Amino acid sequence: MKTLVLKVAYDGTEFVGMQRQPNGRTVEEVLSTAIEQTYQEPVRVVPAGRTDAGVHAQGMVVHVRLSTAERIPIERIARALNARLPADVRVIGVHLRDDTTFHARYDAIRRRYSYTIARCDNPLRRRFEWYVRAPIREELLHECAQLFLGTHDFTTFSKLNASQRTYICTVEQCQWQACGSGRFRLEIAANRFVYGMVRSLVGAMVDCARGKRSLDELAEAFAIRDRRVASALAPPHGLVFESVEYPHHLNVMFHPECSPS
Repeated sequence: MKTLVLKVAYDGTEFVGMQRQPNGRTVEEVLSTAIEQTYQEPVRVVPAGRTDAGVHAQGMVVHVRLSTAERIPIERIARALNARLPADVRVIGVHLRDDTTFHARYDAIRRRYSYTIARCDNPLRRRFEWYVRAPIREELLHECAQLFLGTHDFTTFSKLNASQRTYICTVEQCQWQACGSGRFRLEIAANRFVYGMVRSLVGAMVDCARGKRSLDELAEAFAIRDRRVASALAPPHGLVFESVEYPHHLNVMFHPECSPS
């Protein structure tokens, strides 16, 4: 038995999320189908994170346990799987381990997301950025982002989740960058994220930058840890799961970094 670790990119527009559900198309389902067809054995796909409906990924990591892993050389795995995957999902990296202890979710030490907002309504980018009609004060975006750096309780900026044991997260990066053409991109990294956290933070920061609430009001809402005072969630399509990092001693090295179709 070996562990197959995959780095996956997908356009989340036509999916109801990562996690398998009774109704609707999921990333987990299409990955499972492709892997099972390729290796001729049942598998359970375990992702590093669970993206919501409409959320995209550039570097999601998943693992599966396989008893037939050696039937395909590592340099051919990405191509073999991509031949069975739909066009909106691609395996872009492969890592094969002899152990069965690696866990894509629990071994992760850092995850990174990005979120893009735009002041110009570009139809070519509409699936991947949130068009905000009202004027945005860029300096307020930067000031808001600084509030969330460090270790905090993010209860205010989380969806209700009965399985959530703690809302404490350590945010190591939270930074907006101007991308030109009236576009702004948030880059945020943390040891963990609670359910709905990034979209909730973006919704709150945009409200502040649009003048709908003050920076002091945002800081107060953060401090009282009450979801009822949070802004509306930003829409899912501007959000991208960028990458996940693992401890160096696990030696998680992907091959190839990108596979031709």
